[in-house]
Amino acid sequence: MTGRPPLRPGAPPPDAAPDAAQPEAPVPSSSGVRLLRDATLGAGIAVGRAVRTGQHRFDEWRVRPSGRFVVPSIVIVAMLAITGTAGAYLTQAVSPLPSPKAGASAAADPSTDATDLNAPSGVLDPSLGPVPSTNPSAAPAGRPQAALATWAGRLSPGLGIPATALQAYGYAALRLGADLPGCHLAWTTLAAIGKVESDHGRAGGATLQPDGKVQPPIIGPALNGQNGLKSIPDTDAGRYDNDRTYDHAVGPMQFIPSTWQQYATDGDLDGVADPNDVNDATMAAARYLCAGGRDLSTSGGWWGAVLSYNEIQAYARNVFDAANDYGQRSRTVA
Repeated sequence: MTGRPPLRPGAPPPDAAPDAAQPEAPVPSSSGVRLLRDATLGAGIAVGRAVRTGQHRFDEWRVRPSGRFVVPSIVIVAMLAITGTAGAYLTQAVSPLPSPKAGASAAADPSTDATDLNAPSGVLDPSLGPVPSTNPSAAPAGRPQAALATWAGRLSPGLGIPATALQAYGYAALRLGADLPGCHLAWTTLAAIGKVESDHGRAGGATLQPDGKVQPPIIGPALNGQNGLKSIPDTDAGRYDNDRTYDHAVGPMQFIPSTWQQYATDGDLDGVADPNDVNDATMAAARYLCAGGRDLSTSGGWWGAVLSYNEIQAYARNVFDAANDYGQRSRTVA
């Protein structure tokens, strides 16, 4: 698990309301029962005669050339209808959560990669200024995220995301698009996680610096099993969270130290992998979400990735809502 564990357990679902009392059905009289029985018996005899007559006529028609052709066709069509219905049911049944609403735009759907003009892409768009190519290693020397400064500066005010964080989200999506093209990770998903985890590096009065560093460092509560938190004994000797007894989630993307040690990435090429640097933390989060060959363009792949970050359903829904909101608003920001 990567994201900060919940500070309190999710509220249990409300108890089901008791069924309302149903009025008792009236008991029919004996004469009414007899009349009903006679009517039912007569109807059954009539239906039986009709079925036998229809069967006889059907058998005569079935052996004709037209019958021999049509009957198998009817059977095949019926089988396809049954199979299609079952397939649709199974598809809905295995989906972990509802997929985005039909008709939503690509950028509004966090399970698809945004490729509109307001999102970073591999195409040079004069209205947005130069953006990294689909090979991010071709970015100029220095912090590679800075190549997205024009794009981020345009979207930042309208989205309420610091430009530095937006550059990190956009560049990480491009980098993973080049390294793991089958993942289809969108910048909106990374931005949504950054929003939910730390308000883009601003939680607890912290400030996101222009170079991506968060000051003071963001350190979550001790994971000591209290107040609905998991109990995770120290795994980093206090290196990242200054606690040699228990782990804490750290940084703008709230990595648990043991997970950070597995996915630590020097995203801005300054020679240090720092969980309190939004450039490094976002790149590590991108790698984590795409791990195991996940395809985030599918509903199951997207929800599975986000729930692996934090397994609380309400958390995943908050991420979805934020990603959906950023995708929609990014299309209208001037």
